Amino acid sequence: MSVLRDPKLERLLTELHGRSDAQVAAMQAFAAADGQPPAADEIKAFRSDKFVALDRDKAEFCYQLCRATDARRIVEAGTSYGVSTLYLAAAVRDNVRARGGDGVVIGTEYEPAKASAARTHFEAAGLSRFIDLREGDLRETLKPVEGPVDFMLVDIWVAMARPALELVAPHLKAGAIVVCDNTDVHRDDYADYLAFIGNPANGFRTMTLPFAGGLELSVRC
Repeated sequence: MSVLRDPKLERLLTELHGRSDAQVAAMQAFAAADGQPPAADEIKAFRSDKFVALDRDKAEFCYQLCRATDARRIVEAGTSYGVSTLYLAAAVRDNVRARGGDGVVIGTEYEPAKASAARTHFEAAGLSRFIDLREGDLRETLKPVEGPVDFMLVDIWVAMARPALELVAPHLKAGAIVVCDNTDVHRDDYADYLAFIGNPANGFRTMTLPFAGGLELSVRC
C-alpha cells in the first residue's frame, strides 16, 4: 500500500500512471527523431494530448511534504490529466480530516481536453471539492492566487516554469516549499528558473534531490 492508504484512489492512480508510462517510448522516440532536438512549437503540439505525469515516487514525496507541513493552500503549475493533482488534493483532504478547517489545490491547465479529463478524474476520486482547476494561460489564471500559499508544484513546459513561479512567489509564506521536476536532466533549459530561485534577493534556499531527472526542492525563507 502506498503512503495514501486510500485503496479507491490508489486503483485510479495505478490506471493513470499506467497510461502515462505507456506513452514514454513514443515521447523518447519523438525527442530523438532525426538526431535533432525538436522546436519548441513542435514539442508543445506533440505533448498536447500526452500525460507527462509526475513519477509515482515524486508524487508520493510531494504528498508527504504537504502532510508534514499541514499544507492547506497549494498551487500546481501544469495539471495535465490531473495525476499529481490527486496526490496534492489527497494531502489537503487528509490534513483537513486530521486538524479541521479547509484547503484547496489551485491547478492550471492550458489544454481544454486535458482539463475536462482531469475534472472527470477528480470526481471519480471524490476530491473535486478540494481542487480549483483554472483553464487557460497560467500567466492569467495564476494572477488571482492570493495567499498565503504553503506549497507549489512546478511540472509544466519548461518555458512557463519561471513565469509561474514569479506570479506565485509574492504569495508564498515563510517556510513554503516549491518543487520543480526534471531540473537535473534539463538543467540548461531551466537556466532562467534556476537563476530566479538561486538569487538570494528572491528569498529561496534550494537543492536538487536525486530523483530520476532531478527534483528541485526550494524553501521560501
